[in-house]
Amino acid sequence: MSELINNREHSVPEQGRRQELLKQIIKELHQGKSVEEVKARFEEAVGDVTVTEISAMEHALMEEEGIPVSEVQRLCSVHTAIFKGSIEEIHRSSKPEEQPGHPVHTFKLENREIERLVNFKLQLHLDKFRKDDREEIVFKLLEDLSLLLDLDKHYSRKENLLFPYLERYGIYGPTTVMWGVDDGIRAMIKEVKGKLGNGETDKEEICGDLERIIKEVNEMIFKEENILLPMALEKLTEDEWVKIARESDEIGFCLTAPEREWIPERVPLPDEEGGNPAEGGRSDSNPEQGHAPQGFVKFETGLLSMEQLEALMNHLPVDLTFIDENDVVRYFSHGKERIFARTKAVIGRTVQNCHPPQSVHVVNKLLADFKAGRKDSEDFWIQIKDKFVYIRYFAVRSEDGRYLGTLEFTQNIAPIRELEGQKRILS
Repeated sequence: MSELINNREHSVPEQGRRQELLKQIIKELHQGKSVEEVKARFEEAVGDVTVTEISAMEHALMEEEGIPVSEVQRLCSVHTAIFKGSIEEIHRSSKPEEQPGHPVHTFKLENREIERLVNFKLQLHLDKFRKDDREEIVFKLLEDLSLLLDLDKHYSRKENLLFPYLERYGIYGPTTVMWGVDDGIRAMIKEVKGKLGNGETDKEEICGDLERIIKEVNEMIFKEENILLPMALEKLTEDEWVKIARESDEIGFCLTAPEREWIPERVPLPDEEGGNPAEGGRSDSNPEQGHAPQGFVKFETGLLSMEQLEALMNHLPVDLTFIDENDVVRYFSHGKERIFARTKAVIGRTVQNCHPPQSVHVVNKLLADFKAGRKDSEDFWIQIKDKFVYIRYFAVRSEDGRYLGTLEFTQNIAPIRELEGQKRILS
């Protein structure tokens, strides 16, 4: 990276001068100057500053100036406060996808943080590990990989929010391939983290694994920003982007988060339900995600209002998902703490497209057994951090035995497994 900086200085003198000014500003902050004191110098240096330049500057501070990684990390929060406003002013755009809070803006914002992590921190610690594999450096690599696992949220938002809308426009191939690569990256990070954590000593193999992770992560960023996101911008409507933005919190964000809610600047259309989203109304055009009908549901054993029924389902200490006889997701409960992320975008989506390509054959085999009557249920259980997750599938049949669909029942049974003795009185 330092060679790139030097080359830039020789080939583009103005950028080299700005790079030096930015480095001086950070060094002044390091020496104790306040944000206000360096603001004037920053305005002189800023020009058309980019995130790439900031990353290059930070790398140079560590490699050439000898400032420790921990100190540069501490300075990040300070210089971000200065840079944020200036970058926004320079790059402010009327394009919705370039406005903070728009899903595309958020995906790209996260990508810049991911790039900073893999090309700056992880690469630096990998280079040090090649020369010296003492415990302190291994610990730094483990920290980097733990942070990098946060990209699961970035990938999950693609897979569970963006992909369903693309499928409605008949786009399946690119999304399926990308999901498979996402899963490969997740698996590589976990595998290398496990090797380092278990004290494996094959340094050459671990270095090769880390290089592959850096390469694959960077390639995925390129594919997202040059293929996936432009394709999505071409196909999706503004209302669909609004829905994706609103549901993104359900899954979470990677290494950073949008600084504000994206509210499109538009006049409410006459046929929009509830008016303009900017006024808190709805603009859902999909009836499956619109207002639920009011009234009551009569069961063989009782009568419930729609409000009571939905509240009851969401208060169960389990996650429920139902797919119909055509393998289409029709319903999921929405409790306070879901074990696996679900967003409204999955409603109307085939269950096969809700799973990674590598596991679709398992889904299809289970559904085939249910439909043929060979099985009525199937159970799985897995450990996820502090949760012991019990996953049960039930074939749902009518009174005459006709297959109506499949119910997925998921519960964290770790607290149940710890029960001992008996309890007969109120807490």
